[in-house]
Amino acid sequence: MPAFKTPFIPMSEITPRTVFLDRRRFMAGAGALGLAAIGSPVLAALDAKKSSYTVADTLTPRKDATTYNNFYEFGTGKGDPAAYSGDFKPLPWKIRIDGLVAKPMEFDVEELIAGMPLEERVYRFRCVEAWSMVLPWTGFMLSDLLRKVEPLGSAKFVAFRSAARPEEMPGVNYPILEWPYREGLRLDEAMHPLAIMAVGIYGDRLPNQNGAPIRLVVPWKYGFKSIKSIETITFTDSQPETSWNMAAANEYGFYSNVNPERDHPRWSQASERVLGTGGGFFGGVERRDTEKFNGYGAEVASLYAGMDLIENY
Repeated sequence: MPAFKTPFIPMSEITPRTVFLDRRRFMAGAGALGLAAIGSPVLAALDAKKSSYTVADTLTPRKDATTYNNFYEFGTGKGDPAAYSGDFKPLPWKIRIDGLVAKPMEFDVEELIAGMPLEERVYRFRCVEAWSMVLPWTGFMLSDLLRKVEPLGSAKFVAFRSAARPEEMPGVNYPILEWPYREGLRLDEAMHPLAIMAVGIYGDRLPNQNGAPIRLVVPWKYGFKSIKSIETITFTDSQPETSWNMAAANEYGFYSNVNPERDHPRWSQASERVLGTGGGFFGGVERRDTEKFNGYGAEVASLYAGMDLIENY
């Protein structure tokens, strides 16, 4: 997820001291390191088949992937989501799909997990901030879910909205973005087999800080497109508003495809820091050249045939 135009005061400096001393929040942070939350349903193992969708890159260490996150609903610091998401309740959870569909429906996430064909896919993850990870997601194809509601011929886009619960998500109490967080895809992007709804990571259920209980993963786009903790999906005939484009349209376009040829106005996108490769905790010092479409060009470049990907960033 992108940084703001002006520096942020870390959430750890502006959260009331009583929150710091709250044991439940401390234990939430410890849980991200595997020290707490024993027996939590959110951390339960998932039964999924290994997918042919994988990469040969070395996996990012789990401790890095679960403690270095952008999830502004829990704070703007990289460690805030792990530290301040302990009060978030990802179960029970409903996700509603409506708009230009023949059969609007509401789904229980637990029933989806039990009824959908789960598979583990190892994907590259590239942040617009020019750092990257390699992550083993467990989930199912977004298209399999969307087909259940029978999209109408007039539907051209799919809009997503996250939960916004001030009592459980302390970052929502600050006007960092216009809440709830929202994202969108063109319909053909949403139906592409690489786009998945993830319900797990590293073989276990998603931790709160990684988007529990269900999130989008679109591996050829910058990470902020892969919206977390989704509550609603709406089919529409017009391009939906998206949070970072609303906040700074000149910096964060609707498409947000990984593109080394299109620099961010404030930094280059030609290379990326590969987290977890330099030794030690958060020792991501290795740099690699950024690949167009994050290395998935053979699969997705045809979606953008004839488009100017500098203008349509």
